[in-house]
Amino acid sequence: MKTVLVAGGAGYIGSHMIKALLAAGHNAIALDNLSTGHRHAVLGGAFVQGDLGDPLLLQRLLADNKIDGVMHFASYIQVGESVQKPDKYYANNVSNTLCLLKAMVEGGVKHFVFSSSAAVYGEPQRTPIDESHPKNPLTPYGRSKWMVEQILADFDHAYGLRSTSLRYFNAAGADPAGQLGEQHDPETHLIPLVLRVASGRQDAIRLFGRDYGTPDGTCIRDYVHVADLCDAHLLALDRLWGGSASTAYNLGSGSGFSVQQVISVAEQVTGRRINAIASARRPGDPAILVADAQRARADLGWKPRLSDLETIISHAWRWEQKVCGLRSGKLKS
Repeated sequence: MKTVLVAGGAGYIGSHMIKALLAAGHNAIALDNLSTGHRHAVLGGAFVQGDLGDPLLLQRLLADNKIDGVMHFASYIQVGESVQKPDKYYANNVSNTLCLLKAMVEGGVKHFVFSSSAAVYGEPQRTPIDESHPKNPLTPYGRSKWMVEQILADFDHAYGLRSTSLRYFNAAGADPAGQLGEQHDPETHLIPLVLRVASGRQDAIRLFGRDYGTPDGTCIRDYVHVADLCDAHLLALDRLWGGSASTAYNLGSGSGFSVQQVISVAEQVTGRRINAIASARRPGDPAILVADAQRARADLGWKPRLSDLETIISHAWRWEQKVCGLRSGKLKS
């Protein structure tokens, strides 16, 4: 049994990761400042409320616990906001991560799994995108992720801190058991927004662009189930513990679905019509983003189990119904 510190453990992916670590027989410690996370989403293990930018807290946390590895999910993720407030994103996503890495070096913790993003690639020059694709992030959010990846390479060279960066495409879905799901405020992800329309919490979904060079004119994205992402993190950390070198992997299903296809599948799953309002394209939105995740499959033995679109939407719909029940007082939390 090993002990894993999960930075951002009360957030969407971090809370699912805590549950997966405990199910795998590990000890888990969630560290979260609750600026966007939720204390009730941490379903087990230890919880520490605090900030990655607090070096004394990190020193105490690493000194008081035998930490075998760290997983880092504590990033701001709103691409549009990062353009408007780049200082906020560089301070949290880069500076605070650097504070965590320095504490790890001082505390002798040598294994790190980083939640990176397909945003490091920018406008795709080819698709599907493999790990050798040029890195040209278009926003402060994407640049913050690429900066951390480069910092990790330097920390490996200087201090022997070995890391795996996992570049997600579109994380989606919810806990198959229905205990966890997306709780962003504001919500910016397509699938939960579509399901809010289906449940009546929202009147319509805005469809940004119908004139892309795709079969139905809407953007195509690669969706990967949050539980499959957690599986990849466990495999990556196991591989680091086994002595593997630092590296990066794409995480995606390898299949692309358009915005219109997502809406259509959501209508099938929910049995409800989803009103979509056509809007102008958003600047910087590529027409197609699909992952080549063969390296993760080959090196990690990663086999996505739940990343077909119908399963993703079905699990997210179950969570949306639970949220609506909690809001109406029909269910107990």
